[in-house]
Amino acid sequence: MSRIPLRPRAAYRTFVPITTRWHDNDAYGHVNNVIYYAFFDTAVNTWLIEQGLLDVHAGDPIGLVVETGCRYAAPVHFPQTLEVGLAVASLGTSSVTYHLGLFVQNEEYAAAEGHFTHVYVGREDRRPVALPSPWRQALSALHAHQSTARGEPARCASNATSG
Repeated sequence: MSRIPLRPRAAYRTFVPITTRWHDNDAYGHVNNVIYYAFFDTAVNTWLIEQGLLDVHAGDPIGLVVETGCRYAAPVHFPQTLEVGLAVASLGTSSVTYHLGLFVQNEEYAAAEGHFTHVYVGREDRRPVALPSPWRQALSALHAHQSTARGEPARCASNATSG
């Protein structure tokens, strides 16, 4: 069975730098698979904070992760500078699905790729809420409208029902 290729750098709209740390390596001498999820979470939240959208201490709404996944293609190690590519794959009423690519700095091919879905909820009641207009506008700028290197059209679901 052949494996679907990972998305190239061009499939992502922005990049967030991540530096590996000494304790990221496992007994096999490479970054442990669970750390990739922390890289993805850090990249998404860093971007949201830089856009002035996320206030982790008092902001409303807040995003809860409801689904995530990762495919691995090559190991990464300490010390390396990585770049996490972000693109919005699906933008719903209260949810966002990101495509993420983990690249060694300046490399064309991803070491791993993942997806990550946030459902936005009220801080107090934890019930889904519609994304505020500034959020929708900023996230739309990351929407993956172009086709991927896989030869398939981008799966865009703008204005889809809530996640």
